[in-house]
Amino acid sequence: MEPILKARGLVKRYGRVTALDHCDFDLMPGEILAVIGDNGAGKSSLIKAISGAVIPDEGEVWLEGRKVQFTSPIDAREEGIETVYQTLAMSPALSIADNMFMGRELRKPGWRGNLLRQLDRARMEEIAREKLNELGLMTIQNINQAVETLSGGQRQGVAVARAAAFGSKVIILDEPTAALGVKESRRVLELIQDVKSRGIPIILISHNMPHVFEVADRIHVHRLGKRLCVIDPKAHSMSDAVAYMTGAAEPAAELAEA
Repeated sequence: MEPILKARGLVKRYGRVTALDHCDFDLMPGEILAVIGDNGAGKSSLIKAISGAVIPDEGEVWLEGRKVQFTSPIDAREEGIETVYQTLAMSPALSIADNMFMGRELRKPGWRGNLLRQLDRARMEEIAREKLNELGLMTIQNINQAVETLSGGQRQGVAVARAAAFGSKVIILDEPTAALGVKESRRVLELIQDVKSRGIPIILISHNMPHVFEVADRIHVHRLGKRLCVIDPKAHSMSDAVAYMTGAAEPAAELAEA
């Protein structure tokens, strides 16, 4: 099976620091791929390179068998790659509907939209409600309530729903449970499974090993700026993953070539 998103030979240098050192990457259709690595391993640079936030010095990125070159996250978004960063990138004072359509606002049909630039609020609210409903998030009562009134888990839910609504091909989640309690983390993990069940592949960056081993189909271990190996969470333990990640153990040769 051909990967939906792949990268070959990515290099990114910042002065004398090599953040990506001829790194390869493969995301298969419909899977949850976890990306793990120690701090400074280059995970963020990898994710930024495949989501358009940084331009690699060398290497190629392919989406659905086509070579793509992103010069900004907007390019990646237009190709169907949505990223939910740890900071969530939402405006707390704006409503849920406004946040879901930020930068993609719908205008009213006809001259009111074209000439007067009037927003089609009713349509945006309807779509936002529909998307939240689809992912079982209608514990949120009012689509017009400000995001700052939501709990951490609900905010993460809105951010994931926004990505699922518009990121038709790939969703990248950066530490989605980092600041959440046990109950809210559980809901977000269920949400990730819901999105996967719709056939949308997910890249999950996380330091939380129990969460990674619970939801991931495969685990990409990143070390010293490159892919060290890809492991199957059913065939490896958490301590194996941590040992590979930190350099305490080396993976078998067949894993390193995966």
